[in-house]
Amino acid sequence: MRYLVSGSSGPGFSSPEEAKQVLESVVHPSFERLTALEAEGKVLGGGLPVGDRAIVFILEASSHQEADNIVQGLSIWSMLEWEVIPLTGFGDRLAGEKALLAKMAG
Repeated sequence: MRYLVSGSSGPGFSSPEEAKQVLESVVHPSFERLTALEAEGKVLGGGLPVGDRAIVFILEASSHQEADNIVQGLSIWSMLEWEVIPLTGFGDRLAGEKALLAKMAG
């Protein structure tokens, strides 16, 4: 199953020291994990909207539980507001639409 995952409303920082600490301990490990998930074929694509404190990616997971575990396993999880949308594949939708047309004709 594929999921459209977006995290938004990333925090601002009150000082350069805070920014450094959060980048090193939270943000960079999340990007490293997402890069590894991409290499494993779990993240199919995505990135960061230009000029925004947000992240968007397509996740491949075998179940809602696996998708939930992956997203919650990111160190940045607690810092963003998340939306995870299950996606229907183009082929699956096409098959369903063809079946509906056949039923309507029949």
